[in-house]
Amino acid sequence: MQKPTAKPKNPCFSSGPCAKRPGWNLDALKEAALGRSHRAKLGKDKLTEAIKRSREILEIPDDYLLGIVPASDTGAVEMAMWSLLGERGVDVVAFEAFGNDWTTDLEKQLKISDLKIHKADYGKLPDLSKVDSDRDVVFTWNGTTSGVKIPNADWIKDNRKGLTICDATSAVFAMELPWKKLDVVTYSWQKAMGGEAAHGVLILSPRAVARLESYKPTWPLPKVFRMTKGGKLIEGIFKGETINTPSMLCVEDAIDGLKWAESIGGLKGLVKRSEENLRVMADWVAKTPWIEFLAEDAKTISSTSVCFKIVDPWYSGLTKDDQAAKAKEFASLLEKEAVAYDIGGYRDAPPGIRIWCGSTVESNDIRALLPWLDWAFEAIKDKAKAA
Repeated sequence: MQKPTAKPKNPCFSSGPCAKRPGWNLDALKEAALGRSHRAKLGKDKLTEAIKRSREILEIPDDYLLGIVPASDTGAVEMAMWSLLGERGVDVVAFEAFGNDWTTDLEKQLKISDLKIHKADYGKLPDLSKVDSDRDVVFTWNGTTSGVKIPNADWIKDNRKGLTICDATSAVFAMELPWKKLDVVTYSWQKAMGGEAAHGVLILSPRAVARLESYKPTWPLPKVFRMTKGGKLIEGIFKGETINTPSMLCVEDAIDGLKWAESIGGLKGLVKRSEENLRVMADWVAKTPWIEFLAEDAKTISSTSVCFKIVDPWYSGLTKDDQAAKAKEFASLLEKEAVAYDIGGYRDAPPGIRIWCGSTVESNDIRALLPWLDWAFEAIKDKAKAA
């Protein structure tokens, strides 16, 4: 197959940190509050602006709180689990790497005695009808490492007794979330909006706040996890008074991304862009015999972290180790050509490729990438057969 000539203008298809918004350059950060305390008026105003714009873009209910917390999405999830769980039994949904991580924490760190694990292999969802939302529930909305999303929240009761803790880091700003079904939502800036790393966002419903103020875990809480003082919520966390020192450069970058989101129509514009990217990929998959989505049910295919498995008979006949080596060679070849960076599958996932199709990615870049994927596969296959 002849090597294509046209290349994506932006070859960044990593699933985290993700592509910056179209047109981004360092000038976007020139108003950053550098060399200033985040507790000074200027710093606090910037943090408050990031919170306000985030709430508006995501269409978060007025009675929900949003705060900026340390340690990315992982920090936000851990903060929620360590602070809120233990009051009742817990159901955890695990169908990819991060759900498995939260399961490990619940089993081995928090040692939740009444724990039910709903587990599925990569590409599948467990039977969500068996999840009991009268217990506390921990789950990912979109499997960043599996390309599988939860299609709806019908399985969560409106009058539930437990709390729902949702890791939504690769879903927000690209999918509409059913906020009234969710009590805790977490994400990080470096995912769907292509922001910089190390900062998480924690969103709490009134029910989550009530739990924080009425229940005290039996285990000790590190300072960065503490959200109450004297039995009352520390409200400043959700008004720009962060628990530890944030990077004001990262805050400025987050604000820039949110302003861009507003300029393209807010959440609806963001969702539309991501869904269009997935449509382009789906049209290609439908006519390409060597590739399939890793997600087995079309209703669960992620529109952000789109994961693929190679199904060509030559590839299927290889050992798993050889498949992993060829998938790595495939991704490396495209990186060498400056066509696609960081599209290898997640290390714990089945060998394959993963292409970020979130809102900051241009559909024309996806279209330019597709011929290169075909070329790279044929190149790897021909090389192997000639050896």
